[in-house]
This record gives sequence, C-alpha cells and structure tokens, in this order.
Amino acid sequence: MNKNVAVIPADYAAWLAEIKTRVTAARQRAALAANAELIRLYWQIGRDILERQARQGWGSKVIERLARDLREAFPEMKGFSSSNVKYMRYFAEHCPDLRFGQQPADQLPWFHLVTLLTKAQPADREWYAGKAIAEGWSRTTLELHIRNRLLQRQGQAITNFDARLPAPHSALAHETLKDPYLFDFLGLGDDAHEREIENALVRHITKFLLELGSGFAFVGRQFRLEVEGDEFFIDLLFYHTRLKCYVVVELKATAFKPEHAGQLNFYLTAVDRQVKAPDDKPTIGLLLCKTKKRTVAEYALSGIDKPIGVAEYELVRALPEMLIASLPTVEELESELEAIDDGESDLPVGQEEKGEQA
Repeated sequence: MNKNVAVIPADYAAWLAEIKTRVTAARQRAALAANAELIRLYWQIGRDILERQARQGWGSKVIERLARDLREAFPEMKGFSSSNVKYMRYFAEHCPDLRFGQQPADQLPWFHLVTLLTKAQPADREWYAGKAIAEGWSRTTLELHIRNRLLQRQGQAITNFDARLPAPHSALAHETLKDPYLFDFLGLGDDAHEREIENALVRHITKFLLELGSGFAFVGRQFRLEVEGDEFFIDLLFYHTRLKCYVVVELKATAFKPEHAGQLNFYLTAVDRQVKAPDDKPTIGLLLCKTKKRTVAEYALSGIDKPIGVAEYELVRALPEMLIASLPTVEELESELEAIDDGESDLPVGQEEKGEQA
C-alpha cells in the first residue's frame, strides 16, 4: 500500500458538505452585518444633516460640499454623491427609528430603501419591506411590485377556500391569489382570444410566474387528461411548492359564468384522482376571466366541492387617476431637491445618479 496516498474517511463527503454550509452561512451573516452597518452609517449622516439644518438653516450647498469632501476622504467608497447624501437626509427624516413599522430597515440594501421611500406610499412601506425581506426580492422586483400595486391586489380573488380547505392552509392559499392579474406585458389588446392569451403567457413564462407570485412552478399547457376514453385539456397546470399542491389555471376571454366553475371543478377532481400524489394537498383551481360580477361568482362557488378562486385579468392597464395625482414626477422630485437651499424641501430625487451603488 502506498503510504503517500491519503485515506479518505468514509464520512468525509458529508463533513465537507457541512463545512461548506457553515462557510456559506457565515458569509451571508457577514454580508448582512456589513449591510446593517452601512445603513446605520447612512442614517446617522442623514440625521446629522437634519439636526444641523434645523439649527443652522443651511441647505444643499453644504450637502454638496460634504459629499465632495467625503468622496475625497474615501475615494474607494461609492455612495457619497450629492444626490445619495440627500437620500440619507430623506431616509433619516422619514424613517426616524430605522424601521418601517415592524420591519427593520437595516435588513434591506440601501437602494431597496430608496425605492421604498420614493416609490411606495408611506402607509404601504411596511408591507413591501416585509415582503422584500421574506421573499428576497431584488430592487427591480420590488419596484415592479410597487408599480403594479401588489398590496392592493394580493388576496383579493373571490374564493371558497374557507369552506373547502382546512385552516391555516385556506388562509395561505387565499393570500396566494390576487385580483386582478396584470398581463399588460403580453402586448395584447383587450379583444385577444383565449388561445392567443395562453400562447403569449407561455412565451413570457418568466414574467407570468413573477405575476403569479413566489412558489409557482410551471408544469405544462393543454395538459391532457383522459376520463373513460374522453380527452380533456387543462389550459395551464402549475405546482405550488409552498402550498404543496397542483394549481389548475383556466382562461376565459369573457365575463365569468357559473358553468365555468363547474368545468373547473371537473378538472380538479380529475387531477386529484389521476395526478396528485398521496402526500400532496388538494388541487386548487384559478379561473381567470375578463370580467366578473362578484355576487354571481360567490353564488357559483358556494355550491362547488373543490377549492376554486375567481379573478379578473387586465391586458391593457391604466393607473388609477388618484395614484397618478399623488405621485410626483421625476422632474418635480429633482426640482424639489434643488430647492433644499432654503431648508424647506423634504422630497428625494427621482432616480439615483448613474453608476451609483451602495
């Protein structure tokens, strides 16, 4: 036996995997700690600016000088542009205790915070901050969900889950669905047919999954079922990794009709008996219609055995007039920041400087 050949212990592979897990966890903790320190630093700088403005009345000219001096003192650090220092002031003013409600601000990267402060309504920031932390949203995803009013749509579908699913599974399933679903990314007009919409959703499956929400995995389209020699085809079939169940999605390019629920109920029964594994939860149905009358949908679902949700979809979307009126334009935000010279403005810029990173 060659004495120079190392003998690998039998449990070496498992031990190595455990060490890798520890190293990854330690790196993540270090990154989170470093981010928290950076956020606290930015908050402290912003708080100091607020206090000095209140006492001495100076404005953006001093902020610009401070930003320039900090860049000269720490050339290796990004984040000390004049616009970013103004963001720090705005952050400290609108997040005085380093929290959005119950959500600690220092768990989010800097420009996530900037997005929350400049894009989300004040009353909505806690909800979006919590979701961003729990779901690990990127800044782009966070901004998309704010723009698409996710908070106002989440959990708004009409369902019979309370009567057809056990608690707390029913509440989780209900919160998973939304109303309406926004399909404006498909580039289709309001007169598009069901098959056109289905084809476009599959072509844009990544955006479709983002709109459906976390946990959805695409199984297939026109999923074939056979019952006593007859063929039936489900429009779209998904599996939800958190709910641990299949989700059948049926598209209707018309207003909701009670018979739609009966058809979907049949599909759910077939999936439960032919596709669902013994340890899967009951299959859920989602009926997407062009329009619906709430009471009609509620009556129809009350007599259905299977858990079904009914929601509308929008192919062409317009922002509500009140929301448009309440959000300042980029030009207005930039103009307000320039007006900080008089010490009165409290609005941030509409976009960070090109190449600026936390």
